[in-house]
Amino acid sequence: MPPKQPGDMTAHHNLTLTDIYTTLHHHYGPQNWWPADSPFEVVLGAFLTQNTNWRNVEQAIANLKQARVLSCQAILSLEQSDLEQLIRPAGFFRQKAERLKRFCQHLEHRHQGQLSTMLQQKIAPLRQELLSLKGIGPETADSILLYAGDHLSFVIDAYTNRVFQRLGILGGNETYEQARNLFMANLPGDVQLYNEYHALIVIHCKDVCKKLPKCSDCPCQSLCHYAQKNLI
Repeated sequence: MPPKQPGDMTAHHNLTLTDIYTTLHHHYGPQNWWPADSPFEVVLGAFLTQNTNWRNVEQAIANLKQARVLSCQAILSLEQSDLEQLIRPAGFFRQKAERLKRFCQHLEHRHQGQLSTMLQQKIAPLRQELLSLKGIGPETADSILLYAGDHLSFVIDAYTNRVFQRLGILGGNETYEQARNLFMANLPGDVQLYNEYHALIVIHCKDVCKKLPKCSDCPCQSLCHYAQKNLI
């Protein structure tokens, strides 16, 4: 049998990405993700959540809110040492403060400090611009595109890889772009669907599909290669 290729959705019986979404949505309900009061707050969260958990990010953002510095201009006006202390709960605070400063400098110089102007671009040049900035990889770029800009861009993270490798849809050797393209080629082009799907993957991994999974509690167990093998 030839190896499964990225985007080959015939390999797992008649299972589709839509089936999995429906199962997760029925089990967990709508997630209303990303939790933020503004697109700029989404961008801050996308930087801060790198290499940490969301609870730590929430504390860092609460500090920024209390200091009234949730804007490009306010971040630029802060001393870097002050910004570092405010975001310290998110970890890697020196690196993240530098990257946030660099992003805001870019926003100021290229878009007059207006995130809305930046996000109004077409997705291809905007994604390329984001990826050209230090500290923004594909996952962070797609999080900003989807959650801050309402652009049609599916986010692939460690949770996505974990779930869909166990389901037998990803083989584990795909590049980021191959995995992203698989989702975008096999799902309806709907921003809200992408938004909810990624949020459902996150909650599923936090609750059930952990590093040591609770397969007996999994709503996807009848669809999952890993669960079927381990529940025998």
